[in-house]
Amino acid sequence: MSTHEPAADLDPGMTGFDLVREGARRDGVEIVHYAPKFPVPGTRRERRVERVIAFFFTLAALAGIGFVVAYVALPVGYSPGVNSHKWLTPLLGLTLGLMLAGIGIGIITWAKKLLPDEISIQTRHDQEPDLTERKLTGATIVNLVEETGIARRPLLRRAALVMALPVGAVAVAPIVGGLIKDPHHPDVLFHTGFAGATKDKPIRLVRDDGTPIRPEEVSIGGQMTVFPGIPNGNTNEFADSPTLLIRLRAENAATLQSRLHEHGNTGRMAGDLVAYSKICTHAGCPASLYEQQTNRLLCPCHQSQFSIIDNAEPIFGPATRKLPMLPITVDDEGYVVATSDYTEPVGPGFWERP
Repeated sequence: MSTHEPAADLDPGMTGFDLVREGARRDGVEIVHYAPKFPVPGTRRERRVERVIAFFFTLAALAGIGFVVAYVALPVGYSPGVNSHKWLTPLLGLTLGLMLAGIGIGIITWAKKLLPDEISIQTRHDQEPDLTERKLTGATIVNLVEETGIARRPLLRRAALVMALPVGAVAVAPIVGGLIKDPHHPDVLFHTGFAGATKDKPIRLVRDDGTPIRPEEVSIGGQMTVFPGIPNGNTNEFADSPTLLIRLRAENAATLQSRLHEHGNTGRMAGDLVAYSKICTHAGCPASLYEQQTNRLLCPCHQSQFSIIDNAEPIFGPATRKLPMLPITVDDEGYVVATSDYTEPVGPGFWERP
């Protein structure tokens, strides 16, 4: 059975809170206690609370501005030693943490120290909305804003506005920054250690100890991790360069050869050898677990799987982009070489964002 009383005309002289109380009563809610924190507006204690809240909102605003400044001004990348590259992540974390703390403490203080104390008791009932209910609900929402006291507290109103602008900038900055350049455009690539390689001046693929590799040194159905044959090519200076050199079985190599054109990889294999970036396109982990029976490459971090015989297309897991293929051939001395750098972004797409 519904506990609603028949709709009746409302007294035009009812205040906003009278409408709230009437709306609550018709919904089976009885407001049994309601007391403003400061019955007399404008007391010294109330102003002190306002200043505390304004301080935390201002702190959030300054931290938000600091986040945007650090995001725009500090360089992105890595270089050994103590330098400005080391400050980006700590400063972003510190300013973002201070901003969120300022917002949280300010809102909690506002709710605890300024909003009225209220105790309500509600009885379960069937919902029967009508035009009168709409007016009562609207009055309730308006009253929620009025209870904050923001209309008569200009300091808090200004502090909240000052806080909102940098906070909005923090939310927008990474999105706008990611749209400044197309992350799939070649000009935005973090060039790997194979940058500069050409058909006339290729770069050899080498082992961790720097020795070059001949095709016959890779077992059929096997793979090895290789690096660019340049100074420090196997160090963190070129951490985006590790590559998996895989030698496929004849039938599997033929299958891949027939599919290269589908993804613009024509001419990038050296016989039955194929070279894929070792860096997973999901989160940058090393995708190095090779199942030669199924021709799948697995990333151990989040279980993404890539089909070796289909241009390393993702076939399972969270990765949504294939592993880039490195153009390779065999030089006149019989060593495996790269004829150009990767022409697709290496690793997760967010690595290429400014």
